[in-house]
Amino acid sequence: MATADTTYIIGHRNPDADSICSAIAYAAFKEARGEHGYIAARCGNSNVRIDTILKRFHQPLPLYVNDVTPRVRDIMVSEVIHVPPTATCAEALELIDRHGVNVLPVTAADRHVLGTVTIAQLGSFFLPRINEPRLMRQVTSSLAHIGRALKARVLHTVEPAREEDLFIRVGAMDIRSFGKVSSDDNIPSSQSIIIVGDRWDIQQRSIQLGVRALVITGNLPVEDDVVQLAKDNNVSILVSPYDSATTAWVIRTASTIGRIIDHAFASVNADTRIADLRKRIALSPSHAFVVLSDEGRLQGILTKADLLRPVKTRLVLVDHNEMTQAVAGANEVTITEIIDHHRLGPLNTPQPILFINEPVGSTCTIIADLFRREGLTPSPEIAGVMMGGIISDTLHLNSPTSTEKDALLLSWLSKVAGVDSRALADTIFNSGSVILANPPEKVVRADFKLYEEESIRFTVSQVEELGFGNFWQHAKKLAAALQQLCEADHLVFAALLVTDINTQNSLLLVKGDAELISRIHYAHVEKDEIFDLPGIVSRKKQLIPYFSSLLKEMQADGALPALTPPPARSSAPMASATV
Repeated sequence: MATADTTYIIGHRNPDADSICSAIAYAAFKEARGEHGYIAARCGNSNVRIDTILKRFHQPLPLYVNDVTPRVRDIMVSEVIHVPPTATCAEALELIDRHGVNVLPVTAADRHVLGTVTIAQLGSFFLPRINEPRLMRQVTSSLAHIGRALKARVLHTVEPAREEDLFIRVGAMDIRSFGKVSSDDNIPSSQSIIIVGDRWDIQQRSIQLGVRALVITGNLPVEDDVVQLAKDNNVSILVSPYDSATTAWVIRTASTIGRIIDHAFASVNADTRIADLRKRIALSPSHAFVVLSDEGRLQGILTKADLLRPVKTRLVLVDHNEMTQAVAGANEVTITEIIDHHRLGPLNTPQPILFINEPVGSTCTIIADLFRREGLTPSPEIAGVMMGGIISDTLHLNSPTSTEKDALLLSWLSKVAGVDSRALADTIFNSGSVILANPPEKVVRADFKLYEEESIRFTVSQVEELGFGNFWQHAKKLAAALQQLCEADHLVFAALLVTDINTQNSLLLVKGDAELISRIHYAHVEKDEIFDLPGIVSRKKQLIPYFSSLLKEMQADGALPALTPPPARSSAPMASATV
């Protein structure tokens, strides 16, 4: 289960065995060092070879995380203070003061959001309105709410729970003008609350007029005959501990918030990308956005200040360092470490990070070396997983990317795991054909990496087979799928390297820009489409440098193809247990 302290250790898109195995192994290394909260992850599907390795060493697939683009859910406040529509202004003000918030969502019993109340709205409600004296005296509440707000001593009440529009008056004038004021304001006595001190004459007259309630201030005593008269005339009578001015203000705070609820509040979905929300907030006068579910229920709240907070998602990149190959959104979150054995791509981080990059054949070699250098011994299962990564990425030390260090660490891991590397290699490479196990469109995406050279975007996929028989049976369909990949992803060209593990030779299928394809000097097996690459088995060390040289040559000749825009980024919500 991911928490705020979780860091995902994740390989590149369309992961190969080294990418998956190194994520699992580095998570185990962190655990062995006593560093917790690291979770092995992947941003693509498995394949038969990966499944074979993990099954052999009893390891589950890493967590699937296909998008870490920061979204509202990553920075919103989930524990939201909210109020029902029956709350009083006093209760709303108390919550705002106690919790230091500026916005309160108003919700029904099922957390369905009805609107919002802000500190500004409450302040505006209590501002004097010289031109609207009637509104300045109006209270929409119940006597029960008023009694609680005043902390009053209740001597008698009639229907205390009834919510109604009431009007406050302070009985400070002469008895002879007392009744005339209410008449001039066209306020019925039955809707009047009279605030008065120990003036017996005003108390008596108010009750005789049939006011809704009489509020005696200053905790003053009330004569028994006044209380009895109030009971006889169905007039409620309360005693306030405050003076007249304070009592009047507190009664106004007992108004329910219904009159000031903003029903046209700003809202947002939890899956909204932060980058998209910033554009909306820049144009919005709203201080905060209420986060709603698809059913309109309260999920959180997000203020403009929250956008300044750093996103909690953290990544360790393994087996890659180029953003074009990383999980979607990686450039918008915190990358804490990179463990890799490929060329350096354009990458900027806002702070220094741990970056280990070694010219070895496998990322698992680097991680195995970290275990050994720190005097830590991996479990036999984790040692076997690292063996699988090294064997797969170096073609059991037969790839030109292999180094003495790969051989040394593979031998060490073999002893720890108690597994013969040759036997494991046979199991891995005989585990099944990628071409036979998948439709063509999936084959060309099974292990492909996106590159950018001289501002040209292209991909190179690689599959490893025991012989070329399966490839030739499906060559035409694979060529069509590669062309579709090229068009769908707006690539200048797309290539598929098919490597024969037995002979250490490859065939190259290329679709895309005709000028570039015509410059490939390897022998044409099929004109301008399939090429014979004897001795070429490494995409990283042999094929990518070759394509780079072709593009530089074309640039020098002024023959670079016209650039095509990259495909639009998807704003679909994250899948599975993503952050």
